[in-house]
Amino acid sequence: MSAPGTFEAPLLGAAERAAFLTRVRPGVSPEDYRLIEAMSRALPQIVASIEQERMTMRKLRHLLFGAKTEQTERVCPPASSPAVMPPLPKPKRPGHGRLKAKDYTGARWVEVPHPTLHAGCLCPLCARGAVHVQKTKAIVLRIEGSPPIAATGYELARLRCATCGAVFTAPTPAEAGLEKYAPSVAVTLAVLRYGTGMPHYRLARLQQSLGVPLPESTQWELLAPLGQLAQPVFAELVAQAANAPLLHHDDTTMRILDLRRPGSASGAALARLAPQRRGTFTTNVLAEVASHPVALYFTGWQHAGENLAAVLRQRAADLPPPIQMCDALSRNVCPESNTILAFCLSHGRREFVTVAPSFPTECRHVLEALREVYGFEAEAKALGLAPGLRLVHHQTHSQPVLTQLKAWLHEKLDGKHVEPNSGLGQAIGYMLKHWEPLTLFLRQPGAPLDNNRCEQALKMAILHRKNSLSYKTLLGAQTGDLFMSLIHTCRLSHVNPFAYLLALATHAKEVASNPAAWLPWNYPPAAALDPPGRPSILDAGHAARQVRSSR
Repeated sequence: MSAPGTFEAPLLGAAERAAFLTRVRPGVSPEDYRLIEAMSRALPQIVASIEQERMTMRKLRHLLFGAKTEQTERVCPPASSPAVMPPLPKPKRPGHGRLKAKDYTGARWVEVPHPTLHAGCLCPLCARGAVHVQKTKAIVLRIEGSPPIAATGYELARLRCATCGAVFTAPTPAEAGLEKYAPSVAVTLAVLRYGTGMPHYRLARLQQSLGVPLPESTQWELLAPLGQLAQPVFAELVAQAANAPLLHHDDTTMRILDLRRPGSASGAALARLAPQRRGTFTTNVLAEVASHPVALYFTGWQHAGENLAAVLRQRAADLPPPIQMCDALSRNVCPESNTILAFCLSHGRREFVTVAPSFPTECRHVLEALREVYGFEAEAKALGLAPGLRLVHHQTHSQPVLTQLKAWLHEKLDGKHVEPNSGLGQAIGYMLKHWEPLTLFLRQPGAPLDNNRCEQALKMAILHRKNSLSYKTLLGAQTGDLFMSLIHTCRLSHVNPFAYLLALATHAKEVASNPAAWLPWNYPPAAALDPPGRPSILDAGHAARQVRSSR
């Protein structure tokens, strides 16, 4: 019997939910049915979150829709602010767009000589001075559209002898290659699928409408070998990331259909290895390898702490413990890992952002104090301070601010000015309970303030979940992890992921023999990969387009 004034939402099992959806479907439109289906799937998760902690309507709205902003002035506006006229926008100078010519790193640049002049020629205007070559060149950009996957057909002429019947076929041009699908096709699929979140079925529909069919099954048949080829590089990234002095990690939920299918081999393995596990997750681990950022993704039933522990098993025994940056969830901490624990200060700040409308004065005091700390961190970055000098900078400026903040938090709770079970009391309790790992940057050189970089890296997995909803099999999830790791590592290192994956695809033997030489930040450039007289691998797509345009 529930207490008076409460409401118990009926939680349906999988079979009951399927029967309910079957009954509802004939009476509603397809759009309404999809909305009802999504709500029925989300309801158990919401109820579980409410049961685990006291959930206010504001927290529930934040859980469902997220916060629009966490800026102090928006969350806790001042009581009275003078009306200030916004400054007039500056007129935009012509020729100063948002993108520069040097940003077009994937473009094919063509040297165009002057048709009549060269260095040393007499000036045609004054006929007195000689012209010389300037360092800066005039830039003209021509941007063309084409299907993501293009095709070129070669019609080879055939001649037949009227007497003996012999048939003579024109030789196949070199541009046609030896295989139907060029290596760049699998690379394009990987970048579209795992770099931008385009599902196989959506690309298949697009290609069909553009006259170059590429079925979903064919896409996977091309992706799988490329993933196997790049596996040694991924393993090398994991091995080198294990020795990094700082590792960020976090996870997000991810669905693998094969683990939920009755009778599947993966589901049976999960039930045997971890019978208490029901959820599956994608973990991101961020590390610095010789000043180069590395992003690693792992999808399965293991939590973020367990995945980090698996990475750290490859760590050299003579190295000191690394700094582990994460949030305060218990599943992020693995007891077997010897690490220096640091918690995300943004998570502690977010506790006050959530309850700011109910306690504006107190929350503004906390947010302004933390704003000072982040201001000192911005100063350290602007000055380019080394870890040791950055530590001294925070101890000199941030530590007095945080010492006063800690005393203020204790005074609010110990002086009974705040109810411990209220939203503000829980936010204060969270900060005080985790104060030491939240302020590790005051004691440990190189310790970060927050885990924002890792949360941003997880958006790749969230984009996949948003567009594709799930992985089909555990092998598909592992393939996605590999490509996401390579693509995002390339982006963090300002390396073109298409050029990098194409280099791996066209040099399989070299990659397998020495994967450490083919990491995103040190793989051989295209000029060193291709012998003289052979077109660069980056010009393969342009050469094919030139052949099509000449037909």
